[in-house]
Amino acid sequence: MKTTVRDFLRERGLGGGGTPAMLAGRASFAYVFGTVLVFLLVVEAVSGIALAAFYAPSSTDAWGSVAYVQDQVTLGWLVRGVHFHAASAMVIVAGLHLVQTALYGAYKKPRELVWWLGILLMMLILAWAVTGYVLRWDQAGYWANKVEVGIAAATPVVGGVIRKLALGGNDYGNLTLTRFYALHVLILPAVVGALTAGHVMLARKLGPTPLGDRERTPRPRWPDQTLRNAIAIAMVLTVLVVYVVAVRGVELAAPADPSQAYDARPLWYFRWLFELRDLSGRAEKVVALVMPAIVAGALVALPLADRAPTREPRARVAYLGALAGLLAVIGGLTVASFAGDARDKQLAKRNTQAEQRAQLARKLARLNGVPASGAADVFLTAPMARARAVFATRCKSCHDAESMDRKGPMLGAGHFNRSWIRAFLKNPSGEPFWGRTKLAKSDAAMKSFAQMPAAELDGIVELIYSESGATDVDADKRKRGLDVFETACSDCHAREDGMPGTSAPGLSGVGSRAYYLSFISNPKSAFHMGKDKSEMPRFDKEISLADRDALAEYLVWLRGATPPDLAALDQ
Repeated sequence: MKTTVRDFLRERGLGGGGTPAMLAGRASFAYVFGTVLVFLLVVEAVSGIALAAFYAPSSTDAWGSVAYVQDQVTLGWLVRGVHFHAASAMVIVAGLHLVQTALYGAYKKPRELVWWLGILLMMLILAWAVTGYVLRWDQAGYWANKVEVGIAAATPVVGGVIRKLALGGNDYGNLTLTRFYALHVLILPAVVGALTAGHVMLARKLGPTPLGDRERTPRPRWPDQTLRNAIAIAMVLTVLVVYVVAVRGVELAAPADPSQAYDARPLWYFRWLFELRDLSGRAEKVVALVMPAIVAGALVALPLADRAPTREPRARVAYLGALAGLLAVIGGLTVASFAGDARDKQLAKRNTQAEQRAQLARKLARLNGVPASGAADVFLTAPMARARAVFATRCKSCHDAESMDRKGPMLGAGHFNRSWIRAFLKNPSGEPFWGRTKLAKSDAAMKSFAQMPAAELDGIVELIYSESGATDVDADKRKRGLDVFETACSDCHAREDGMPGTSAPGLSGVGSRAYYLSFISNPKSAFHMGKDKSEMPRFDKEISLADRDALAEYLVWLRGATPPDLAALDQ
């Protein structure tokens, strides 16, 4: 006999009419999850509307608008944090609701449709989170979404269409962001809202399912169950707000930049899939597509497979055990993913650098605003931005402390301040200075002044420091340094303007902008290192005068920049 949709609904008591369902038995906290989920949806809607009042869905303005909310709008960090972490709370509560529903056998006839709607809603909630993560247009959201779209694009037959619809062009840009924005604030809220209303109406129509098969006397929801719902909502809201305050909202990485590498990680509820991809090697995209389909398929098939009329948990051990095993695997893979990251010291180092870059971007955005050309250019508003860029491309490999190919002295914050000069005089052939050059191992290597009396060393330090043009020179110490220089240094170095030393560089104006400009232009000149001692090439033809002068200004600026701990250099 053919069964129509109307027959299917009528058999399940869903054909219309009837009165609102009462509780099948006593009130219980086991029945609060659905109400809490509806409450969290309202929280997401209210906080989302507040955020939308400040958000600009364009690739040039998105990050800046989020940074403005996070750092400058009154309590903006709180609203943004509540919106972000309420999504995680929804996933957690939805998972608990799924477990409670399965344990109570509430997926069985006549409640199959309620179960299936719940599974669909959970998948849509996860999709909702994905579409929201990219809207920050920071490194974390940008690269995570790029991976996710790449996996979806690997879907047979329709992969190309998915990629085209998601990107709106050949690569990420304004159309990508506006499409995800439309999904996040228009389409998905409408779909989720409609399905939630249907899910709640069907669930209320059928009423809660008691644990086991015993008949329970129906009881009204008010006041016992309503009170429990209110308590659960208050508890969830309290935990949510306390957590948001404790972590100060939610992180915001540096602006999205395709040219900057980033260790992309998905949201925590997708970490199990991320770990599975890593374990699967070359088949990662296949696994990433197949496993979610298997999990969703298993949940959808549960009411069809378990068709026995009993709801007693002991009679459904096989099905409940399979569900528990599935959740255990997902939980284990999630823990393994986080544990693997925690053990990776190089990842921790890169994450620290990424966080420092993010904090710098946000600080510059607060102080200088975000350039109209886009948030990625916020770094150009930093002091010495042009010089930093030239340094990164022309000097960093040989002079940066972190460079594996460093060949010359380290150049960084605190360069040529008093502490740096003192450390250099004590150990000029040390690793931070000439240690990696041929000069350190030659007969012409500068001797150490580590054994010089402290007062005399202070005088030499002050004298050399004064040549840089610094305005905070101690005149008495400098005068003492002049006397020491004549006896300890003048045999090799000269202080007369433009005069080279007999066997070492001239020190006139050392550490000044003019000195650095001259040195960068031609370190092999007689005044500086000479042809035989300098391994550094001359840059008077390779780098423009403007950029050389910018580098010279940058080196002077480093003297007053916050230095690292230089105590180790005195050893």
